[in-house]
Amino acid sequence: MVRAGQMVPARGQAVLARQSAGRSWGRKAASTFRWLPSYAWQRLTRARPPSRVHLIFALADHFEPAIIPEDGSARAPYDEQERRLERWCRDYPEMADRWRDSDGRPMRHTYFYPAEQYDKGLIERLAEHCHAGWGEIEIHLHHGTQAPDTPENTRRQLVSFRDVLRERGCLSYWGGSGAPRYAFVHGNFALSNSADGRCCGVDSEMQILAETGCYADFTLPPGAFHRAQIAKVNSIYECARPLDRRAPHRRGRDLRRGRPPTVFPLLVQGPLLLDFHGTRPFSLPAIEDSAITGARPPSMRRVQLWKRAGITVRGRPDWIFVKLHCHGMDPRPKHEDAMLGSSMRRFLQEFVEGAPQRGESLHFASAREMVNIALAACDGREGNPGDYRDYRLVQAPVAAQVVASPQ
Repeated sequence: MVRAGQMVPARGQAVLARQSAGRSWGRKAASTFRWLPSYAWQRLTRARPPSRVHLIFALADHFEPAIIPEDGSARAPYDEQERRLERWCRDYPEMADRWRDSDGRPMRHTYFYPAEQYDKGLIERLAEHCHAGWGEIEIHLHHGTQAPDTPENTRRQLVSFRDVLRERGCLSYWGGSGAPRYAFVHGNFALSNSADGRCCGVDSEMQILAETGCYADFTLPPGAFHRAQIAKVNSIYECARPLDRRAPHRRGRDLRRGRPPTVFPLLVQGPLLLDFHGTRPFSLPAIEDSAITGARPPSMRRVQLWKRAGITVRGRPDWIFVKLHCHGMDPRPKHEDAMLGSSMRRFLQEFVEGAPQRGESLHFASAREMVNIALAACDGREGNPGDYRDYRLVQAPVAAQVVASPQ
C-alpha cells in the first residue's frame, strides 16, 4: 500500500500505472458489455426503416458559456462568457437560416443551461435569442462532483432555476396551462446516481424530477465506455422501476402506438451503435454515440447510422427520432467549425437538399416538440408529424406564466 507523500521507485510507478490501466480497461469493458448484448439483439430483431420516412431531428445542446474544456471544474471569465454568447446569438441565425426543413423551419438548438451557473444577464440574452425563434431553453445540472449531493439541495436547485426560466417565458405547460414543465439533461451523464455514486449522489433524483415538473430526460447515451451507460439503448421509453430507486431508467417500457405513457419523465435516447464502415479486417469498429464534436462533426454517413438506430414509437416505424447532443459553447476551433463553420454548413446543405432523393421528410424540432410528436404517435395520430409540435406541451406567452409551481 502506498501512503500519501511516500516516494515510489520507478519500477513501482510502472507497476501502478499498469494496474491503473488495467482497472480502466476493466471498467470500460464492463460498461460496454452492459449494452452490447441488448444492442446485438436489437440489430437482429429491429426492422430496417421503410423507404420513405419522417426524420424528427433535435439537438440537445449542453450549453455552458463558462466551459473550459481542459478543466471541467474551471470557469471562463465573465466577459469571455458574454463574448461567446453574443457571438453565438449573432452567428447562429446567419448560419442556420438558409436551410429549412419540410415544414419551412430552420434547425434550432435546445439549450440545456446549467442551473448551477445561472447568471441573469446571460439567461436574458439567451432567452431573447430563443424568443426570436432560434431555440428553447431547458434545464441542465451538474451536481455531486466534489461530494455526493442531497435530495433537498437537488430539489432546491431545480425549483429555483425552473422558476427563473418560467419568469422569462422559457418553459412549457401541459395543455397550455397549469404548472411549468421542463426537459432535463444531467451534467456528467450521471442521471439518478447511475455512475457508481459519482457526480450525483441522489438515488431518488428521478422522483424529484417528476415532482418538479420534468416531462422528459435527454441525457442518454452517456457513451459506450461511460460508467453510467445502461443496457437499454436506442429507445424512447418510460421507467419501469420505482422512481425513488437508483437509476430506475435501467429498465423501461418503450413508447407504443395506442398506449399513451403514464410515467414521467420519459427517457429520450440518442443513437448508440457500432459502425463497421471503412474498418479493415480484424480492426475494431467505430462507435456512433450521438455526440457532435470537433473530432466527429455531422456527416451524411452519420445520418445513415442515425436512421439505422431506428428510434421510434413502436407501431409507427416511419417516424424516426434522432436526438443528438453537443457542447455549443466549446471554444476550440475544430468544435466551433462543427457548430457554426463550414462543417455544419456543408452538412445542412447536403442534409436538406438531398432529403427528397433519400426518401426523407425532415422536421427540425426542439426537445419539447420532439416529445409532443412522440406523444401524438402514441395516440395514433396520422399525417405530418410537424403538425404536432405543440400537441400537449405548449409554451405560453411571458405574461401568462405567473402560475402555481410544484415544489
